[in-house]
Amino acid sequence: MTSGSGQGRRWFRRRAYINPFETLDAAGAATCTHLDAITAVTPSSDGCEDCIAAGEREWMHLRLCRTCGHVGCCDSSPQRHASAHARGSGHPIVQSYEPGEDWMWCYVDEVYVDAPEPGPSPSHP
Repeated sequence: MTSGSGQGRRWFRRRAYINPFETLDAAGAATCTHLDAITAVTPSSDGCEDCIAAGEREWMHLRLCRTCGHVGCCDSSPQRHASAHARGSGHPIVQSYEPGEDWMWCYVDEVYVDAPEPGPSPSHP
């Protein structure tokens, strides 16, 4: 295909990176392989428990570990405690702990996860 400028310039589509280890659904979208890690949890705190323990309260948004209930701050926060918890504990899935948000994220597969249970999502007061 050439551009209309007459220069004979060719336009190519970029090939997307394909991870050979990711699981794809029937439509070819990446899926989470850690759904068995999702459990019913009780939030450990009304705020980032690690920030509170350090005497800080500078978090942007909160995330709830769906394996153990740890509440940590997001990666937009200075300390990034939710992802540090996921790396350190091996707990792969977090859920937004913000009012009105109902999404989950798998840190290992780097994909959004469909919530397995109906009903309102947990959120801090």
